[in-house]
Amino acid sequence: MTDVMTSGAAQFIQRIDYRSARIGIIGMGYVGLPLSLLFSEERFAVTGFDIDSRKVSTLNAGGSYIVRIPGTEIQSARKNAFRATSDYSEITNVDAVIICVPTPLNEYHEPDLSYIRDTAKAIAPHLREGQLVILESTTYPGTTEEVLIPILEEGNSRQLRVNRGTETSGFYVAFSPEREDPGNDSIARRDIPKVVGGVGPVALKLASAVYGSIFNRTVPVSTPAAAEMAKLLENIYRCVNIALVNELKQLCDRMGIDIFEVIDAAKTKPFGFQAFYPGPGLGGHCIPIDPFYLSWKAKQYDFRTKFIELAGEVNVAMPYYVVDKTVEALNEHSKALKGAKVLVLGLAYKKDVDDLRESPSLTIIELLKQRGAVVSYNDPFFPYVGRGRHYDLDMHGAPLDNLSQYDCVLIVTDHSDYDYARIVEESKLVVDTRNATKGIRSEKIVRC
Repeated sequence: MTDVMTSGAAQFIQRIDYRSARIGIIGMGYVGLPLSLLFSEERFAVTGFDIDSRKVSTLNAGGSYIVRIPGTEIQSARKNAFRATSDYSEITNVDAVIICVPTPLNEYHEPDLSYIRDTAKAIAPHLREGQLVILESTTYPGTTEEVLIPILEEGNSRQLRVNRGTETSGFYVAFSPEREDPGNDSIARRDIPKVVGGVGPVALKLASAVYGSIFNRTVPVSTPAAAEMAKLLENIYRCVNIALVNELKQLCDRMGIDIFEVIDAAKTKPFGFQAFYPGPGLGGHCIPIDPFYLSWKAKQYDFRTKFIELAGEVNVAMPYYVVDKTVEALNEHSKALKGAKVLVLGLAYKKDVDDLRESPSLTIIELLKQRGAVVSYNDPFFPYVGRGRHYDLDMHGAPLDNLSQYDCVLIVTDHSDYDYARIVEESKLVVDTRNATKGIRSEKIVRC
């Protein structure tokens, strides 16, 4: 062993190799639960922590609350010693603590790190010598060292400090960004390379060993900040390119050109081009949020990320564009928006997932209501939608029958379960924001 690798750290890696290490994952949501199942598949004893008692009881009963994760997977994990709890004192019993909690924006579009702070305060008193703490929550560069570590050190009852690689005691800290893509079944989770940045060389080795046990490839970087920035780059790259095609979509509308035909032609180029597609706005936890995290942090360095901010403005404006196009389509049918009956198809932020986070559908519904429309919705994953961080709807889903009663059917999320040919046939007017009706010829369809 090198002089920075203590016997305790070496034993930690050995326990990982022998699958005798105990893994604790905080946050049993869209990131934490799939990660728990990966560790369970590799025969690790996994404890899932969550403050939501309903999630805890559901998991311990062998059930699932995420559509893409069947209950049978939870039941198999239970046989491999997976369990859930709300008792953070059990943190002492695990070897690695992985934090997978939300990092949303507040009402001023500034980073809300309250979940990270609250989690750090909850686990700090229970940390013990030699444990590894890994943050997975997407955030701005510097969060691990500037926010997480001070709370862990100040709140630790044993007065432990972070081991940066030269000490012989303390606990270890690393950052490894989540790379979940809900609804994407084309890539196995373990085939997605895992970026890891440790606070010191030993933490990097320990974190790489932990993730190397469940992922086929780990990608070590020099610091947690580099790993934090890598995650932001990935999602800002998508955000900027989606903004580009969203803007070109609006231009193509004025020019009478089909943007989807243009993209299909452009993507035949075998180099230098990657296809991105326009839509009604951005949703999900990462792409609509991450650019604002970096823009906020950049201001501390007297730097304005103008390119990123512009992309954010374009994408944020898309629900308003969709509503305006709906108004135009109704006008062409001699119908005003005020008093018009509009059925919104799809609440989820993307097709075939049960996830409402930052969904443009919610904004579109609120805008339509504000302008006097009588709005209904249908989504196979959401029979009811109530109140969230940025919406207050209190609506029950409408069945997909008697579509002719609506003045307009607005396709916002293109779920695979929908029979689009039937929807077009039975509706008076269809406004399609996702090109879901591609190949269907009808004067009823307005694509936007």
